[in-house]
Amino acid sequence: MTQFIPPQPFEPHPDNLSRSQLRQRIRRLRRSLSTEQQQRASESLALNLLNHPDMHRARHIAIYLPNDGEIDPHLYMTMARRKGITFYLPVLHPVHEGHLVFSPYHDGIKLSANRFGIPEPSFSKGLKRPPWALDAVLFPLVGFDEKGGRLGMGGGFYDRTFAFSRIRPRLAPKLIGLAHDFQKVNELPVEPWDVPLHGVVTDRRSYRFRRLSED
Repeated sequence: MTQFIPPQPFEPHPDNLSRSQLRQRIRRLRRSLSTEQQQRASESLALNLLNHPDMHRARHIAIYLPNDGEIDPHLYMTMARRKGITFYLPVLHPVHEGHLVFSPYHDGIKLSANRFGIPEPSFSKGLKRPPWALDAVLFPLVGFDEKGGRLGMGGGFYDRTFAFSRIRPRLAPKLIGLAHDFQKVNELPVEPWDVPLHGVVTDRRSYRFRRLSED
């Protein structure tokens, strides 16, 4: 068995790399992981999520289907369903451009590729759960830092969907990014439109952040 030695955190941004360059670099490294390495990461992620304080009372959780080397939450879903937790997948809203709704995700549900090629339930079928009615949202990150800065794919879907959490933080679900630990960078700028994270969970540890609304 070949031991996988994770890379060290990336150099600070923005002096060395643009956001686009940093995004490409981390995605390329993420895709280079072997099936065995991804499986080990998934197992560690599941244990870290099951032990996470913010997840203990969550019963309605938004999740994602991994692609592009994203850390895989399927094992966590399998274990959490035994506790009666319901999972939901994001669905592109056909009317409110750039926003998401959430549909229940269970075995046997029919999925179709959206315009980005990502499988999702049909918008016209099944129940929908509004963002404020979720207990927690687990979504993939491209990069993050220890202060809560994050780097996504650049579409802004989660920022627009959960923008209400800035005004009404008590209605906001726990927003938790998932990533391989080597996706941590030394520093990321926080943009005005970025919705703050409550934390990040990786295959190695959990990071918890204090949101300004909680001060």
